[in-house]
Amino acid sequence: MQRFIAAKRELITRSTAKQVFGLIADEMRHVEAEFERQASSNIQVINYLGDYVRASGGKRLRPALLILTNRAAGGNAAENVIRLATVMEMLHTATLVHDDIIDNADVRRNRPSINARFGNQSAVLMGDWLYMSAFETALGERSLEILDILTSLTRKMTEGEIIQMTMIARLDISVEDYFNILRRKTAYLFSACCEIGAIQAEADESTKYAMRNFGLDLGIAFQLADDLLDLTGDAESLGKDAGADLLEGKLTLPLIKLVEAEPEMRGVFERIMLDGNYDSFSRDKIRLSLETAGIIDDMKAEAQTFLRRAKKSLDVLPETQYRSALEAILNFIIERNA
Repeated sequence: MQRFIAAKRELITRSTAKQVFGLIADEMRHVEAEFERQASSNIQVINYLGDYVRASGGKRLRPALLILTNRAAGGNAAENVIRLATVMEMLHTATLVHDDIIDNADVRRNRPSINARFGNQSAVLMGDWLYMSAFETALGERSLEILDILTSLTRKMTEGEIIQMTMIARLDISVEDYFNILRRKTAYLFSACCEIGAIQAEADESTKYAMRNFGLDLGIAFQLADDLLDLTGDAESLGKDAGADLLEGKLTLPLIKLVEAEPEMRGVFERIMLDGNYDSFSRDKIRLSLETAGIIDDMKAEAQTFLRRAKKSLDVLPETQYRSALEAILNFIIERNA
């Protein structure tokens, strides 16, 4: 019965995603073409690496958010909007490249990560090149407001990575520490996408503020769901190694809550980090402990709290199919299986 319910939810989630992305299908095709253009180079090795990174795919959720927000706020998703949507995807891709190096990750989106395939040196330089290419495109828009957002965002994402590095293998990480890292590494990028979409629609200050908050709350809920999936999902659906966070020494919110509920789990997690595997205590056992302690339900409820806040922020927008699509994304975030 549970398998049937899970399959039904996955079907609904896929249908929702198809409807949302179908609404902006033309714009997303332009994003793919623009990504290919921006990731190309007359230097053969860069061109090859760029093709490899771009072809790895992904949900393209961040550029979709920028475009949908622009449309919902009265914009027309003109060429400059497409370019900036692509910039956000390139920034996101660059962070993934660098994250995989730091985490020694071998898999990204069901294929070898760029560092596993080409080595850390090539991956570092490719990540840097993507950052610089993205900023070169953004600079062409001649908008100090947007450049301020992007420079602040890049600083915050870097700070989040550095803060997380100081927390590796620590079992005393607090909930406050966790959310500080989450906002910097994930949520501020969502927020910037939505705010820039509103700016490009020439929205008023109250709308830009609301869209900034919408993206922030959406990004927090997204990462809460992602951290739970790392412990309850499988590698095939996740597109990367399942349970990797704990093996990398990262204590996410479900595990922080579990240590608070069952202090003896501190030693269990320490052993898993030291061993670098789940031989001493399986992921299935961790999932059972999370279920027994009610933490899975707590995580979903917490994510829903942020999603309700995000939905409230949409009240400033007129009732259109694009606003409805943004609302549908909220359901996609919480119901997705990967």
